[in-house]
Amino acid sequence: MNPFSSGTRLRDMIRAIRASKTAAEERAVVRKECAAIRAAISENDQDYSHRNLAKLMFIHMLGYPTHFGQMECLKLIASPGFPEKRIGYLGLMLLLDERQEVLMLVTNSIKQDLNHTNQYIVGLALCALGNICSAEMARDLAPDVERLLQFRDPNIRKKAALCTIRIIKKVPDLAENFINPAAALLKEKHHGVLLTGVQLCTDLCKVSNEALEYLKKKSIDGLVKVLKDLANSAYAPEYDISGIADPFLHIRLLKLLCVLGQGDADASDAMNDILAQVATKTESNKNAGNAILYECVATIMSIEENGGLRVLAVNILGRFLSSRDNNIRYVALNMLMKAISLDSQAVQRHRATILECVKDSDASIRKRALELVYLLVNENNVKTLTKELVDYLEVSDPEFKEDLTAKICSIVEKFFPEKIWYIDQMLKVLSEAGNFVKDDVWHALIVVITNAPNLHGYTVRSLYKAVQTAVEQETLVRVAVWCIGEYGELLVSNAGMLDIEDPLTVTEADAVDVVETAIGHHSSDLTTRSMCLVSLLKLSSRFPSCSKRINDIIHQYKGSLVLELQQRALEFNSIIEKHEKIRSSLVEKMPVLDEATFSGRRAGSMPASVSTSQGAPPKIPNGIAKPVSAPLIDLLDFSSDDVPVSSTSGGGFLQDLLGVDVTPVSTQGTDQAQKSGNDMLLDLLSVGTPPAQNSSSALDILSPSQANQNSVDMLGNLATPSPAAQISSPISPMLDLLDSFGPSPSVPVAETNGPTYPSIVAFESNSLKITFNFSKEPGSPQTTLIEAQFLNKSLNIYSNFIFQAAVPKFLQLHLDPASSNTLPASSSGSITQKLRVLNSQHGKKSLVMRLRINYKVNDKDVLEEGQISNFPRDL
Repeated sequence: MNPFSSGTRLRDMIRAIRASKTAAEERAVVRKECAAIRAAISENDQDYSHRNLAKLMFIHMLGYPTHFGQMECLKLIASPGFPEKRIGYLGLMLLLDERQEVLMLVTNSIKQDLNHTNQYIVGLALCALGNICSAEMARDLAPDVERLLQFRDPNIRKKAALCTIRIIKKVPDLAENFINPAAALLKEKHHGVLLTGVQLCTDLCKVSNEALEYLKKKSIDGLVKVLKDLANSAYAPEYDISGIADPFLHIRLLKLLCVLGQGDADASDAMNDILAQVATKTESNKNAGNAILYECVATIMSIEENGGLRVLAVNILGRFLSSRDNNIRYVALNMLMKAISLDSQAVQRHRATILECVKDSDASIRKRALELVYLLVNENNVKTLTKELVDYLEVSDPEFKEDLTAKICSIVEKFFPEKIWYIDQMLKVLSEAGNFVKDDVWHALIVVITNAPNLHGYTVRSLYKAVQTAVEQETLVRVAVWCIGEYGELLVSNAGMLDIEDPLTVTEADAVDVVETAIGHHSSDLTTRSMCLVSLLKLSSRFPSCSKRINDIIHQYKGSLVLELQQRALEFNSIIEKHEKIRSSLVEKMPVLDEATFSGRRAGSMPASVSTSQGAPPKIPNGIAKPVSAPLIDLLDFSSDDVPVSSTSGGGFLQDLLGVDVTPVSTQGTDQAQKSGNDMLLDLLSVGTPPAQNSSSALDILSPSQANQNSVDMLGNLATPSPAAQISSPISPMLDLLDSFGPSPSVPVAETNGPTYPSIVAFESNSLKITFNFSKEPGSPQTTLIEAQFLNKSLNIYSNFIFQAAVPKFLQLHLDPASSNTLPASSSGSITQKLRVLNSQHGKKSLVMRLRINYKVNDKDVLEEGQISNFPRDL
């Protein structure tokens, strides 16, 4: 016999395929076999049709195309015999899916088989329908399936229940037809039927509120009784698993009770006793028992509040954390993250165990435990928990240090009780894992340091000692260099000594050594070296005895291949050698930075405001009237989002140094004098890329020959007032530059109250609500300021929360950063985000916007979308 004829047995074909030594040989065997099967199908060979279909199924599982055999499935299903039908239905489920048009042809055959006298054939039809049922088939065959829910044989009832689950998922409108039959299944004695019936009722509750209300009224007592009988039942070998009677049914019953108890105090009260019994009597030394306990805890956390039960549930999770099984510990940590929003006190009792999990060898457990510890921190335990985490940072794996460092920094910034503690903890983190610290963290540290004048000496001495042993930590070096440049004289003189400090002897040369070592270290990048050059310029003024040595160090970089360093070295060298009179004014100490404003900017939640401070213009030594300028705080653009900033200024690295990410707002009619990038002296106070336009040498800028030109305050250009407020004055740029170091009040700006607009609910789903509050910029009717507020209505915490929006071309949209990326559960907190919309068709077209919201729930990505068309008409 030809080994590849249609009469070849299935086992022979499998042996031939497995004997193939290469993929090409396997393809040849499959190709010959498929050709033989095609020939048999075209000849209508009925003798081996079931064997041919079995071969096709095996070939399909290997990944080869088998679409030519689909009609063969339908022919076998239409056959009268059980063996043919069995192989036909198996092929139907394997070779076809609900998207195939061929499936429409089989509906009539399935309907006939559902009414067949042979219960095994009925079972085949139900099994196939439950696997590949489409919406059209569901509508046609639902009455037959509903009838079979009351069939005499329990196996048919079980399969009919499973088939019903598929039907109501495909066509939720049919759910109401199955409410009564499904409720009747909850009274079954047969565990298989009861199990499927409970699952069917659970799915019905999710798709139909009518079913949910019906089961709450009629079935809760019965379910509690079934669960109680099951928990107290004697040994039954047919259902026993590890000494527990039917744990699968236990879990399904608990899941259904969870659905019925949510949001219903009466229903929750009815199931409290049985939940407590299951939680206390179930053995936890086997996986089956742990599965039941976990589901019991999930149910307790979901139903209406019962303080005693929740404490019991949290204690069970605490026992899970002591398990040797990593999976059990991981699910316990997950559940504790949900529980902390319901009963944080109960979770706090297991703080020590959770901290041990942070040090676990398993990476997933470490990460989850760290997230939980972060949620546990409050004002009372911040010092204890931070100490534990910082101690572990010293010995943690390099791949875990980034996450651990980020969490420690966030905890310290959020809950620090006093600034000295904050500085100490941040220095420990910078010393151990400085290379993992984000830029905004050390920017914030510098802001805090400037706001603690009594700690300047302590801080610079601590940094000096730390950088001696951790020069490879880039971020630590940056902060140390910045502080030594600012407060170097305090380091040398030991000024501001605290009681907790030991005396430290540091000479001026030692301070310069630190900066010289940092600038020459092989791991220092451009930013660090730029900061070192600025620090050296400052020290040349603070330490006159070291001025020549500092100039020599700077001189080495005049030939640097890096343009940034070369340009700085040239300018700084010129200032030290030729402009000693103005050097001390140029390198005065940085002003105290507004800590609250910086924090708001960083969180993206600072409201736009217009400065309204008033004051008389300061006097210039030569008696020439000087235009009113913003105070030095405005130099760093810390005061207002609304003040226009030239887009050509290059930003200066000083903003980056202090963590200020300024997005320029372009306005028509802005005076050409706002292009502050023209002045290299501005760059002397920054640490970054110099302006690219109209660069001139330091000598040209220092020349008084331009005294009669119409100029604007060079340093004030970082936060220039509106064009109408600028007053041209024939004043020397040099005098104007130096005068900006003094406290000059900002220009008074008239502030008008615009019209008010009602808030709207922009988007609302079962789990999320977004509210928009509107305001207008004075004098700019085209611009609308929107404050979006996000509320989480579910019981789960949303992490990695990202809000995105899109608008038509006639609108321009700018989104500020959100106040957080974690949305608390149960509307216990909110996230806010600012939007700015410019409507070029104001008065003609209304605002319209599409939304997309991404977040994670229980490590699952969730995407929600919507469109807003209900904006107030006059926006």
